[in-house]
Amino acid sequence: MTTHGVRLFSRFCLGLNLLGVCLGARLAVAQVAPPVSLDALAEKYKPAPAPPPAGLLLQKGDRLAICGDSITEQKMYSRIMETYLTVCVPELKVTVRQYGWGGETAGGFLARMTNDCLRFKPTIATTCYGMNDHRYRAYEDSIGEAYRQNQTAIVRAFKAHGARVVLGSPGCVSKRPEALNLSLCRLRNICIEIAQQEQVGFADVFWPMFTAGEVAKQRWGSDYMIAGKDTIHPGWAGHLIMAYAFLKALGLDGDIGTFTVDLERGSATVSPGHELVSYRDGELRVRSYRYPFCATGEVSSDNSLRSGMALVPFNRELNRLLLVVKNPSAARYRVSWGDQSKSFAADALRRGVNLAEEFEVNPFSEAFTAVDRAVAAKQEYETRQIKVLFHGPEFRADPEAVVSLTERVRAPLVEAIGKAFVPVTHTIRLSPE
Repeated sequence: MTTHGVRLFSRFCLGLNLLGVCLGARLAVAQVAPPVSLDALAEKYKPAPAPPPAGLLLQKGDRLAICGDSITEQKMYSRIMETYLTVCVPELKVTVRQYGWGGETAGGFLARMTNDCLRFKPTIATTCYGMNDHRYRAYEDSIGEAYRQNQTAIVRAFKAHGARVVLGSPGCVSKRPEALNLSLCRLRNICIEIAQQEQVGFADVFWPMFTAGEVAKQRWGSDYMIAGKDTIHPGWAGHLIMAYAFLKALGLDGDIGTFTVDLERGSATVSPGHELVSYRDGELRVRSYRYPFCATGEVSSDNSLRSGMALVPFNRELNRLLLVVKNPSAARYRVSWGDQSKSFAADALRRGVNLAEEFEVNPFSEAFTAVDRAVAAKQEYETRQIKVLFHGPEFRADPEAVVSLTERVRAPLVEAIGKAFVPVTHTIRLSPE
């Protein structure tokens, strides 16, 4: 080949390489959703301002009923909530039952709430209806009016039986016609009107979930589906956001605890819910009677709790276990907690580092998982208890006998949660770098 031919061939190969790079870049860009302005979304969807929580709604010894449709029956956000209430605020001693029923509307729950729910005398209830009520089509006044009537009747029935209420909005859908989310947002606004009229709590599920889904598609690609791969039933990321909405509406402040080390004085203190076992030379040993909420998973996956935590301020607002270091002499310190360690600037440690956020795997992980599994087992039985046994021929023949029998089966599942929740003793080491 002549010198001129070699040059032409080289240019041809270079052109192919550049073309491949450009095509690859185009494909990569095609997988990421175009930027969306949240202000523009608000202008289009017109979400009414959500009323802020009116302080802590939970009371010690509350019996919480978590009510909803098939999204509740997934037993995911309800499980997050019950596990959180068990380990993060154990002093409240809240007990939980979940009442999810696939395909249900607000009217459907209204028809069964006396038989299935009120018999257990809940003192507080959360509801999450609207997905089926909107009938998977554009909003119509008749849809809104039926929803308003049934939701209002549910709230009043709970109130008549002495229960406080947090009225949850529906969530959103993914990759469906825009008219459906516009309709769900209208139902959300109706929930706000009912909550204000009836003076009950409101959990904004729709707007944080919908906007988080838009942000997630921009960050991690258009295949990210906050409402789940079937476009309706969320994975763990979506359910984390749902639980966040309800826990915030219940008025929880997220203060799990604070460990304070004064390196100059050689002393340490811990907040209530934790016991200082020992402190010496930058090593803090603590026995904890409350846990942080522990979560793992890929941050870019719509089926990951950790991804949901990256989309809403769950850790900052609901999951703060702080390490505060006073009078550090070095510019940086390595913090070792269990088998993990991370480096932090002294200024960050002065302000306080959130251990729950920084350490995905930590000394609480094993005990937390044991509690969470026990919660999952109990909630799984509650679905069978309510959907199958309370609506079967034996119940129709002798309802009180079925209630008594199923409660005897449920009791050890409740006890298993308490047995799994044990104090955790752990060690934090500070080493100057």
